[in-house]
Amino acid sequence: MAPLDLPRPTPLVLRGRRFDASAPAVMAIVNRTRDSFFSGNRHDDLDSAKAAVDAALELGADIVDVGGVRAGQEGEVVDADEEIRRVVPFLQWVREAHPSAVLSLDTWRSEVAREAAGAVDLVNDTWAGHDPDLVHVAARVGAGYVISHTGGLPPRTDPVEVTYGPDPLDVVRDVVATLARGARTAVEAGIPAERVLVDPTLDFGKTTAHSLEVLRHTADVVTLGFPVLQAMSRKDFVGETLDLPAEERLEGSLASTAVAAWLGATVFRAHDVRATRRVLDMVATIRGDRPQAVAVRGVPRGVGADDA
Repeated sequence: MAPLDLPRPTPLVLRGRRFDASAPAVMAIVNRTRDSFFSGNRHDDLDSAKAAVDAALELGADIVDVGGVRAGQEGEVVDADEEIRRVVPFLQWVREAHPSAVLSLDTWRSEVAREAAGAVDLVNDTWAGHDPDLVHVAARVGAGYVISHTGGLPPRTDPVEVTYGPDPLDVVRDVVATLARGARTAVEAGIPAERVLVDPTLDFGKTTAHSLEVLRHTADVVTLGFPVLQAMSRKDFVGETLDLPAEERLEGSLASTAVAAWLGATVFRAHDVRATRRVLDMVATIRGDRPQAVAVRGVPRGVGADDA
């Protein structure tokens, strides 16, 4: 008997790999930028970016998410041509160097996704369909697709005086409804449901109070019946909760990861791969979805785990 009626995550299938409650996925972030909000993930230098991918896969990443533009409004202006220059040849290199790796492209521009055809397994649209053709490009190139929630804000816009209604749960209702519509659009565009991810997109179009409320209600997003992505690593909602800069938000990020995993999220976008991998494996085992790695405690000496 399960200790609680836990949400059952919907599996994600990409490049022949299945991610579910027993095997949640770590999505490693590799930013081809000079101005990422987290200084530990600035890889505009090609050799640095290549080393970051190699290290992420070695440390247990299941998916590598490559982006070429800082999400927030601070930082340099990057047009489509420059974004393509930053990410497409690099993704092609990763595909050749790591043929079995699951690769994701973080972009809101359809022209960038079109140029990356053949090199990516997932298009991570972090700006909620701002380019309406992006989902159709993802379908045409055979990639999965991430549905996001930004409260209607355009790309690279920070939230100011954002409201969703007088009830604290109004933001949760808006997130669930928006993700449901986006998922239907993706399936109608021809993307198999097993390759459609829904992302509550904490911080985007949200205050810290909004993000915390949505995180508490991860299980409501899981009930939509699509794999859930949570991108929480070192974000501002963690920083404001603990009054810490990005460089000191690891513990808060991992606590948020554990909660979201317990509530049924499947994929976790993270700067800190090894720590996130270990947290997810531990939570999956506590939930009863993953066996422990070894069994020696309490076993008589000389008796192997298989004989106990």
